[in-house]
Amino acid sequence: MLLHNKLSKEELKKQLEKENFSRKTLSFYRYVILEDPQAFRDHLYLKWYELNCKGRIYVAREGVNAQMSIPKQNMEAFFAHMNSLTELQDMPIKWAVEDDGKSFYKLIVKVRPKIVADGLNDNAFDVTNVGNHLSPLEFHEQVSRPDTIVVDMRNHYESEIGHFENAICPDVDTFREEIDLVVDNLKDKRDQKVLLYCTGGIRCEKASAYLKHHGFEDVNQLHGGIIAYAQEIKQLGMDSKFRGKNFVFDERLGESINNEVIAKCHQCGKPCDTHTNCANDDCHLLFIQCDECREHYHGCCTDECNEIIQLPMEERVKLRSKFHDKYSKSQIYRQRIRPKLSQL
Repeated sequence: MLLHNKLSKEELKKQLEKENFSRKTLSFYRYVILEDPQAFRDHLYLKWYELNCKGRIYVAREGVNAQMSIPKQNMEAFFAHMNSLTELQDMPIKWAVEDDGKSFYKLIVKVRPKIVADGLNDNAFDVTNVGNHLSPLEFHEQVSRPDTIVVDMRNHYESEIGHFENAICPDVDTFREEIDLVVDNLKDKRDQKVLLYCTGGIRCEKASAYLKHHGFEDVNQLHGGIIAYAQEIKQLGMDSKFRGKNFVFDERLGESINNEVIAKCHQCGKPCDTHTNCANDDCHLLFIQCDECREHYHGCCTDECNEIIQLPMEERVKLRSKFHDKYSKSQIYRQRIRPKLSQL
């Protein structure tokens, strides 16, 4: 059989809508050396396709990073398969906070140079010398202390819709930008307690090691990330110190942690934390848009993109190369969206 999907996005979504059973969304990662990443990837695809799993899984020589949707009736078989593989045995699992079973519509398993595109040279520092792992409860107890520095290790579009109280949220587009910015901005505070957090914990593994390499003495990280924190705090019946929504990299694009909306529509300023991709496929910018602006702009990020999608396809094709030459994704946000935000 083929080791990749060949159906269109529309066909796959129709299949998902017709399903008469429930799914559960979960995620996991592990740094473990894989001698043959391609063979391991092919094995995972065959077995997980057989179990009707969907999701996005990255396999690299350094390990596995997965976000998945599993049919409830196949859950036992899925975990039996995981535990049959030495590399995936006894894997810590993080369950989605909000889950409608529609988080993924196809199975993607890719071999990558790294399981997270961090841009770091792993040979330049000891990636195994990571910070202290704090349980969600330990993190909860320490996050508001005046002697701690809390750093959000995610990109600006993630922290914009939700973050911990008093957290430093760097205005960056990539992890690589952020890690250097954090080291530079906190260079005079290397002796203070630093608390790092991210979505599921994986980015903090490299970040904590990088900070320790640069002389930070007391580096700590939220074990299991925001996902684990939200689950445990809810189970304990405690008030969350994470405000807003947790951005997730699947069809949901976010899950509310404390039902608070802290962001605003990028076009009108109305309270809103719903991300969308610009309907102009040649732009496809991820931005925040309320229902009213979605209707007014036809799902586009600017008047320019709204005008483009009204054109015949032949005209859109002609404009495509000029558009891409003029703007990168970060330029679109910083030159076209951010000036409007400052006026809201």
